[in-house]
Amino acid sequence: MSMAARSADRRPSAATVEILRTLVGFPTVSRDSNLDLIHWVRDYLASHGVASVLTSGKDPGKANLFATIGSGEGGIVLSGHSDVVPVDGQDWHSNPFVLEERDGLLFGRGTCDMKGFIAACLAKVPMLASANLSEPVHLAISFDEEIGCKGAGHMIEELVARGLRPRGCVVGEPTSMEPVIGHKTGSAYGCAVHGLEAHSSLAPYGVNAIFYAARLIARIEAIAARLRAEERRHPGYSVPFSTLSAGVIEGGQASNIVPALCRFRFDIRTLPWTDPDAIVAELQTYIDHELLPEMRAVHAGARIEITMNGRVPGFAIDADAPLTRHVQRLAGSNAEPGFVAFGSEAGLFQARGVPTILCGPGSIEQAHKPDEFVALDQLARCEDFLDRLAQTPFEPA
Repeated sequence: MSMAARSADRRPSAATVEILRTLVGFPTVSRDSNLDLIHWVRDYLASHGVASVLTSGKDPGKANLFATIGSGEGGIVLSGHSDVVPVDGQDWHSNPFVLEERDGLLFGRGTCDMKGFIAACLAKVPMLASANLSEPVHLAISFDEEIGCKGAGHMIEELVARGLRPRGCVVGEPTSMEPVIGHKTGSAYGCAVHGLEAHSSLAPYGVNAIFYAARLIARIEAIAARLRAEERRHPGYSVPFSTLSAGVIEGGQASNIVPALCRFRFDIRTLPWTDPDAIVAELQTYIDHELLPEMRAVHAGARIEITMNGRVPGFAIDADAPLTRHVQRLAGSNAEPGFVAFGSEAGLFQARGVPTILCGPGSIEQAHKPDEFVALDQLARCEDFLDRLAQTPFEPA
């Protein structure tokens, strides 16, 4: 049976679909503001008697939202991000910011990553607000997750400052409603190689920044090959070793000019037992002891600068941890918990002592692509999950 046919078997509530329609209509691409969406959610929650706390970083056009339904200590956080990736240059068959239903699927940017989860949570607010909850349910909606989880950190610091100590967190990333218990640490870097410009006919009198950048990239590739050959494997991951990859490079002005500047960006995705800072330190040693002496023999002002542009910490929770078993029961899952290649804010919650797991509607295979979609059946399963969450106390011990 096809996915579309299976999806048509069950529908979520009309409330979830309509809220998702509203959320998709806010074009919250990470480079733009998310305030219209956040303010709409704040007002929606207020209409059901739920107060919100908004936090932001240095960008006045961005905000996180944190809200608590119910009272008492502890509680479970339901966490999702409001931002989406761009649609520029993608071949969509419908308006990416207008929800469209076709063959049991809901199309639109962010439907699976991850406004579908947020919509289902918001649709359940009236039920949660009127339920006799044994402990509170917290809603956490962050900004700029797609460019390094930049918003969640501010929200979590506010949570800590207010003395809130949730007993667990479910990040609703698209996992097809199957529990996920780990992902790698992702670190993004920029590198600027500063040499000395010269006419290409006098190449030995210049310091070719592209040549030295290429040598450094070759060393990055060599480290990646070493990890692939020698690092201890993690059988839970489809790529069971840490990886390095160069993604963007730019430099030079003309073929007859020795370039004085070359910039490139690279990322490192590491398993728990590999330290990305140690990898960068190894690169710095290579720079200091091999590249710079050669460069400065020609030009004393030559330099190479590596900067970290962002880091999404990895996370891991035991397959038999109380939160894992609880989420398996809520999701009605009989599968062994898995691992994913993408990142999330899970590690940020975990670093603050909040046990965290991923479980949400939709598949990451549809995320970031043209014609992104979430299946109606997946949203219905998410609603079932939330109904059980309201009815089933979490026993962490």
